[in-house]
Amino acid sequence: MPRLPRCCPGGVPQHIIQRGNNRQPCFKSPADYPVYLNYLDKAARLHCVDIHAWVLMGNHVHLLVTPIGSEGVSGMMQALGRDYVAYYNKRHQRTGTLWEGRFRSCLIDTEHYLLRCYRYIELNPVRAGMVTAAEHYRWSSYHTNAWGARSELIVPHAEYLALGKTVEQRTEAYRALFSSVLAEADVTEIRKAVNTGMALGTDAFKDTMTANMGRRLRPGSKGKPAKCPK
Repeated sequence: MPRLPRCCPGGVPQHIIQRGNNRQPCFKSPADYPVYLNYLDKAARLHCVDIHAWVLMGNHVHLLVTPIGSEGVSGMMQALGRDYVAYYNKRHQRTGTLWEGRFRSCLIDTEHYLLRCYRYIELNPVRAGMVTAAEHYRWSSYHTNAWGARSELIVPHAEYLALGKTVEQRTEAYRALFSSVLAEADVTEIRKAVNTGMALGTDAFKDTMTANMGRRLRPGSKGKPAKCPK
């Protein structure tokens, strides 16, 4: 089945996942994690992409972002991949590819799904059985979003800022979202969207994005998809 052309409109949040090649580790030592985050920060600033949430797992990465322009996400991921792979190969005395093909992504309906994606991303270590609570995992944005830990990387989304008028109100409201696990139906829907490149949201959102981007962004009949206009 041919890959769908990637559509990355400016101002629309996206959930990104990138896996290590053949599910191999993309972080081998504790030093690798901050290096990746430094390169991510550099690439996001260079290509005008806001980072809202992230988690670094052993063999894959999840990011919740909003690009300012249509080329922002692709430019950011290319720069990040180039810099981090060069570092990783040199440090671990290896050659060749690190990532499993191109990254996967999906557009997100802000009003109905953005905060669910925050939770999905930061609860990854819990679902993987690595920790019993999101706060116990070091390499995620939970400590910033839930407790207000200082971060040069995180740019709060307007939907997150609407949780409260002060940092204390917002972080308290955010922590309350984690009082229960994410519904399995939500987990399945988010996984399916990001793995297939379909939009994540209501039918109205999917229809709007499909019309705006000129290619199918919701499941439909099989066939060659229309090209995404530049």
